[in-house]
Amino acid sequence: MSHRNIERAKDSASESDRDARILKQGKKLFIREYDKQLQQLQSLLTAVQMKPILEDLQQCYRIAHTLKGSAPVFGYIRIGKLAEDMVRKWEWTLAIEKPDNELLLSMSPVHESIERTDELLLELKMELDIGLTEIQLDEEKDPASGSMLRTLRSRILLVDDDDALRSYLTRRLQLDDCVVDEAADVESAKKLLREHTYDLVTLDLMMHPQSGYELFDFLKEDPTLKWLPLIVLSGRDDISDKVRCFHLGADDYVTKPFQYEELAARIYGLLKRTRNFEQLAFRDPLTGVFNRRYFDLQIGLELQRIERYPAPISLVFIDIDSFKNVNDTYGHHVGDLVLQGLAHLLQVNLRSTDLLARFGGEEFVIALPNTTVDQARSIMQDILDKVRMKPVAQNEGQTFSITFSAGVAEWQVGMTIAEWVAKADDAMYQAKQQGKNRIVLADLEDEGAQFTKLVAHANAQLQKKKLLIVDDDPILRAILISQLEHLPIVITQVSDGEAAWQLLSDQVFDACILDGILPGLDGFTILEKLKTDTNVRSKDLKVLMLSGKKKAADVAKGLLMGADDYMTKPFSLVELENRVKQLMKLI
Repeated sequence: MSHRNIERAKDSASESDRDARILKQGKKLFIREYDKQLQQLQSLLTAVQMKPILEDLQQCYRIAHTLKGSAPVFGYIRIGKLAEDMVRKWEWTLAIEKPDNELLLSMSPVHESIERTDELLLELKMELDIGLTEIQLDEEKDPASGSMLRTLRSRILLVDDDDALRSYLTRRLQLDDCVVDEAADVESAKKLLREHTYDLVTLDLMMHPQSGYELFDFLKEDPTLKWLPLIVLSGRDDISDKVRCFHLGADDYVTKPFQYEELAARIYGLLKRTRNFEQLAFRDPLTGVFNRRYFDLQIGLELQRIERYPAPISLVFIDIDSFKNVNDTYGHHVGDLVLQGLAHLLQVNLRSTDLLARFGGEEFVIALPNTTVDQARSIMQDILDKVRMKPVAQNEGQTFSITFSAGVAEWQVGMTIAEWVAKADDAMYQAKQQGKNRIVLADLEDEGAQFTKLVAHANAQLQKKKLLIVDDDPILRAILISQLEHLPIVITQVSDGEAAWQLLSDQVFDACILDGILPGLDGFTILEKLKTDTNVRSKDLKVLMLSGKKKAADVAKGLLMGADDYMTKPFSLVELENRVKQLMKLI
């Protein structure tokens, strides 16, 4: 794989992790806001049963409309469907302009809407209970509650033809933060195994038309699946079955009926053991320190943190002096002992926050967060003095002493990782040229060059394009900002149409994400004012309209009134990000 493809893969993995964290945080915020909205709906329902005021009736519609649009964004599909049903029951209130409370009381839609909303509220409260339980389990740290599994966040395939048991296990494992797929037969399981990557499989033996034994051969003949952990779940407590399954490659055998907590503990044990093996993929097997693969992943994350919370960070590039002579004279086994000895000495003299990795051969790199280049040189000089003082390895009574050469470079604004590593590497080469056994600092830019770069960086910030997000749903605004904040843009948010229009009148924005239904001025009114008001400052503004209305007429209305793009709720966050990039000409 080329370096560019590797970088793209890293970026993709980082974006996936970021999206998962954002969605998880958004779900928690949504559920807490959802609880308040249900309480408000209950109060409104009580009020309108006594006296149907139009503003209260329309508020019922607005709450339902907000839930309909935002719930599916966070994965709460059932809540979204129930809210959609409620929206239909209150939509008639939008057509009333001059309320007559006596007339409203006699109108059949009021009674029908109240009655149906009463029914829907019961179901919505059940969904709230499930959501709150999920959050509680997610935050609970007691291992006995199953939280051990939640720390691993695994993908599990359940293969069982018992629909009730399969459904139960799926729900329980999902509450333990596992991603769960189900298969009712062997052929469905094979299809899923070809399409996805799993951390563990549970398998029922007694299934039709094929027994679970048919899956053993499929798993063990595929080199990509042969080490996949497998737990057999069987209603037969027969020793011959158990022995046969273990001979065929099962990792565990659980007899039905069983307690979920016991199964969860067995799953956790298997997954933990597997993860320990996977950890080795990030460790250099000879020295035990991190390898280059892990360093490449972590240093990118560290620089992202520094972009948010500026602080110095320095990189050290180390090369053992005359290491080839050690290998040639005493053999590679002594060379390996020397590498282990130096790695150990480095580790015990570094802070827990420092990142040490073997870069390859006799080369090591160290990232030192919150450390200037001068501080890094002092730290490395102390370590080099210790290396000089005593041997790092011993073999058959003979001791082996070494020295090393090191280059130190401090990260600077605008510097890529590759440039940073190259600077430290060049400084290490200068140390070799100057006689080895020393620490050399990378060439620093003079103050004028640094000032010029800082000014350029500040100007770049000022020149960033500006995005305005207008939506009365605080949870949706929060997740939109989290999804888009990594872009080179400045984001402003408001919750009502009047505030949005004031900002658009006073400031220049490049794009606006605009909700259709807003308190004060609605989104369509703002579009109309943008088209007719000659004093508005954002003359080249691009507008992405968000709406819960999916009818072709509503979409056409928004586009005809001046929207440059139109998305209906619920929507894909990835698709929304791409459309924002296109509107703001970021791609």
